Amino acid sequence: MIRRIKTAEDLAWLLAHTHAFQGGQVTDLHVRKHRLFDEASGREITAGTTIIAVIRYELAVRGFDRFYAVTRVAKLTMTGVTDFSIFEQEGADFSEIGVTHAEASDGQLRFWFDPRGELYVICDEAQIEEVSRPGASRPLRTGMTEWTFQAQTGALPEVAWFLDHLDRAGLPCAWRAVKPQAPSHPALRWEGYLVPASAHGARRTGGVFVQAYGPLDGCGFGITIRASDPHQDGVGRLLVALADIIARSFEGTCLCGNHIMERNEWLGEQKVGRGV
Repeated sequence: MIRRIKTAEDLAWLLAHTHAFQGGQVTDLHVRKHRLFDEASGREITAGTTIIAVIRYELAVRGFDRFYAVTRVAKLTMTGVTDFSIFEQEGADFSEIGVTHAEASDGQLRFWFDPRGELYVICDEAQIEEVSRPGASRPLRTGMTEWTFQAQTGALPEVAWFLDHLDRAGLPCAWRAVKPQAPSHPALRWEGYLVPASAHGARRTGGVFVQAYGPLDGCGFGITIRASDPHQDGVGRLLVALADIIARSFEGTCLCGNHIMERNEWLGEQKVGRGV
């Protein structure tokens, strides 16, 4: 999901959609200075400032019969920055967001990312790019590697699609389905483990965990893959191969750790095509 934030109405939508990032955390913060060469003075001059904040936050979304957890990672790009402040001392942590305050006035946007204004930005406009997935019913294990793909449109592939593509890629796998815990998230379609065929006798939790979900926060479908030990019996290679297969086959956005990127960025210099 990508949306431009320019007006007071856009800002009201942002605060409502994110619940003002309440209880979230700024995981990455980048300050980018744009410079141009001035021929008259013979030196470079500042031509604008952009601040990018990556924010991870959790929401409780009301479903048909109960509330369900949703995990979101948002990349908020603020351009045309005219004033900003990043302040942290004596053990304080500016990255912890209590609740974000924002206003639009005089053609500019103002953001206070915590009550004390330790992270404060004034800018001309902003853009939010976001990936969502069903929230975990229990915390992820330490050291777990995770990658999420969110497609804007299209049909969610079945397990057989993954098995077929992995066979063609020379990475045959067995499928071990997992019965969803009750109550499961309403967007969840299926989940289980892809275990490399070479890893016979692996534990039920071995291999790569795949969680597939349907429409969530306006997306068509999403797929999250996780590996508890990327060094175990080819699991690391399988994780990357799965990510490449998904990114090559569908249009959408990738989330790797706290980094949001389009599929072209994930695939790098590889030629983007349909299928594998």
